[in-house]
Amino acid sequence: MSARQILVVDDEIGIRELLRDILQDEGYQVRLAENAAEARDWRQQVRPDLVLLDIWMPDCDGITLLKEWGSGGQLTMPVVMMSGHGTIDTAVEATRIGAFDFLEKPIALQKLLKTVNAALKHGEQQPRSDVSLISLGKSAVIKELRQRLEQMAKLKAPLLLIGAKGCGAELCARFLQQPDTPWLELADTERLSQAPLDILEQHREGVVFVPEVAALNKTEQKGLLLLQAKAEKYGVKVICATTHALNQLAAENQFDESLLQALSVATLRIPSLQDHPEDIPDLARAMATLLVETKEAVYREFDIAALNALRNAEWPGNLAQLDSAIRNLMQTSLGEKITLEDVNRILEQFALMEQPEANGHARGNGGSAFNFDQPLREARDEFERQYFEYWLAQAAGNMSKVAEAAQLERTHLYRKLKQLGIKTKQ
Repeated sequence: MSARQILVVDDEIGIRELLRDILQDEGYQVRLAENAAEARDWRQQVRPDLVLLDIWMPDCDGITLLKEWGSGGQLTMPVVMMSGHGTIDTAVEATRIGAFDFLEKPIALQKLLKTVNAALKHGEQQPRSDVSLISLGKSAVIKELRQRLEQMAKLKAPLLLIGAKGCGAELCARFLQQPDTPWLELADTERLSQAPLDILEQHREGVVFVPEVAALNKTEQKGLLLLQAKAEKYGVKVICATTHALNQLAAENQFDESLLQALSVATLRIPSLQDHPEDIPDLARAMATLLVETKEAVYREFDIAALNALRNAEWPGNLAQLDSAIRNLMQTSLGEKITLEDVNRILEQFALMEQPEANGHARGNGGSAFNFDQPLREARDEFERQYFEYWLAQAAGNMSKVAEAAQLERTHLYRKLKQLGIKTKQ
């Protein structure tokens, strides 16, 4: 087993080096940072097993840096605060934000080693970095989303999350999961028709998440209706997500009306990336950090032009598509930094993969432009999306011509385009 890695952040060289010598004698690997800027750089490159963080530093105090890591989803390791001017209020504030413990200088040797050992044991239980709702952004849109979710966490009714594909429904659902409680993403939907109450029994006081409620068949929908009706008795929070217009499916007798009414009590729309592009640079860094920590890529910094290009690009696939782009950039770029040229290269490749045939037809034996490996309902939506995008391009956005070609009334056409997530210039 490799030696535990400890990051010591302190602006006093004597204290840094003394702590390094003591901890290295105990068999730990130690990295040193003399200020918050260096600590940020180290944290982006690697997840230390423990951080010893001084509160009073000239460029940025330790409490501010702790808050920054917390809001950015990077506080996934134990942090022990240090101060020669400690007060009870400061210690309480640090602990409230997420610090594991507080050491007052001068630090006694036995107290130091005992605290380090306890913090490292605690760190073994902490999750590694991941893109979460906390790291989704700092924009007003995301702040409002978190506030609404916190408000809805108090409700006993099931929650329905509505949004485009890849927009982060699971992140919202996990945000509502209480620490150390069960979690189930219901991939095996047949369980709903076979034994829905067993699901509740096995996940008491936890969260049951249904990633696409529109994909359930009629029997499974009945099972979900029973499950949500009994969920409160088991202390289970039922959260469903959909990319479909459930009202329309119910009108077409494809979705249970009673289930729709039950799910309509508490609904929340999840914003797409286009609603908060200012968060994309921080998201890109968070995704890159995760790849480094899981050893899927070596650390590479983004230059400013690259981040601006990512921010200004269109992301119809939302978080899922951005994640694919960041993985591609981190794993295929050649330089130490990811540049504008790297981003343009990946965006051009994405455009080639998404580009429809000029004549509007699927490709022949050389490969199909249509994905047949999906449920019928999703295949129908994909076909309709390609169909209307083709006619919008042919008509240069003229809605009268599109309506005429599709033989639809314009009101119905606008409703259909909105349902499919197709933006139009009006």
